[in-house]
Amino acid sequence: MPISPVGVAIVGCGNIAGSYAKDIALHPALVLRGVTDLDSAKAAAFAAEHDTHHYPTVADLLADPAVEIVVNLTIHHAHKDVTTQLLEGGKHVFSEKPMALNYADAAGLVSLAASKGLRLASAPTTLQGEAQQTAWRIIRDGALGTVRVAYAEVNWGRIEDWHPNPVPFYDVGPMQDVGVYPLTILASIMGPVRRVTAAATTLFPHRVTKEGVPFSLHTPDMVIAVLEHEGGAITRITSDFYVSNGTTRQTGIEFHGDQGSLFIESWHNFDVGVHFAEYGKPFAPVALDTPARAGMDRARGVNDMALALRAGVPHRFTGELAAHVCEILEAVERSYASGSPAAVTSSFVAPLPGLAVGV
Repeated sequence: MPISPVGVAIVGCGNIAGSYAKDIALHPALVLRGVTDLDSAKAAAFAAEHDTHHYPTVADLLADPAVEIVVNLTIHHAHKDVTTQLLEGGKHVFSEKPMALNYADAAGLVSLAASKGLRLASAPTTLQGEAQQTAWRIIRDGALGTVRVAYAEVNWGRIEDWHPNPVPFYDVGPMQDVGVYPLTILASIMGPVRRVTAAATTLFPHRVTKEGVPFSLHTPDMVIAVLEHEGGAITRITSDFYVSNGTTRQTGIEFHGDQGSLFIESWHNFDVGVHFAEYGKPFAPVALDTPARAGMDRARGVNDMALALRAGVPHRFTGELAAHVCEILEAVERSYASGSPAAVTSSFVAPLPGLAVGV
């Protein structure tokens, strides 16, 4: 039975907002009610391009009762403050990653949402991709036996090659910006992390924007982290803003167990290869369980929240999971700064399998 569409608004009309708007339009459960941005002219042009409403301010957006979920696409450093404003204004929130830049702020957002009876979620939700779901199903079915080791590769290239404003990405670093993708997948599949040992360095400190403006890095552009999960498994994530993902064979995620291994070619795209090998044998491709969406769908997590909201059931990628990931990221920074392992204490309820509620 069709449900009444959930009204969605976007705060922040930057580089990825267009992808969100296009993907929102693909989901019958969602309707884009409008957008806002500190740059009012930019937001007005974006609204015209996507045939939606322009809210001059966040306050105007909050005053619209047709908006139920707000997608926070502001820059990393603004996520916490903007999400706080949205929750205080009575809206459910789906935030771009990371939900906050430290665990205390992330946990505070979780508490605020709970106190107001509101839903809170955060990207990345790429575990909802068809390839990722197929890989997870194979692991759940026990084909690998006990999974003891996983390796994730995040060679994301040089942000200035494609983004008009690369500095905020370098300010937070590769683990916060893109390492968070496989980190969320690994925590969801393999359970909470309890200890982190990390190392970091700056490979290429002096850079130039696409417009020819020089800038220098103040945060490491390469981070390697070893994560110890609650169940005893060990994962290693390598992340950098130096090596192009188009010119390396170090991609995706590998899972290794007592009986076999599994390789997913990308933690980002949904239509990639999944390969399985019995122990000691070569990898062979595995057919995906369902036909895959090309590339990725940024609105899939928003859609899951909307369907769960209408059904009155929990959504998959909760604020608690996002806060746990924030604590891991904070532990990574503490570890590489101190040269010692760092503890992680928070936990979460693992997301349910499936592309979305009822799917």
